[in-house]
Amino acid sequence: MELPKFILGDNTDFPEAIYIIHTEFPRFILNLEDDEVEWMEEFDDHDEKEIASETENLIQLATDFYDREIERYNA
Repeated sequence: MELPKFILGDNTDFPEAIYIIHTEFPRFILNLEDDEVEWMEEFDDHDEKEIASETENLIQLATDFYDREIERYNA
C-alpha cells in the first residue's frame, strides 16, 4: 500500500487536538494543539544529530500540509 507523506488525524477523546502523521522516515506524530512531537523511530547518535537539524523543516512541512488541507476544505 502506498501512503501519503502526511495524514490528518483526530480523536474524540482529545477533542482539541489535531494530529499530523508523517509516514516517511523519520516517522512522527505532531499534535498541533501543543506542538508536541512523538517520534515513531529509534535513533542512534548519528541519526539524532541529523534529525535535530531537520526537525524544524519537518515541522514546517507538516504545518504547511495542514494549512493546505484546511484551505481545500473551506473552498
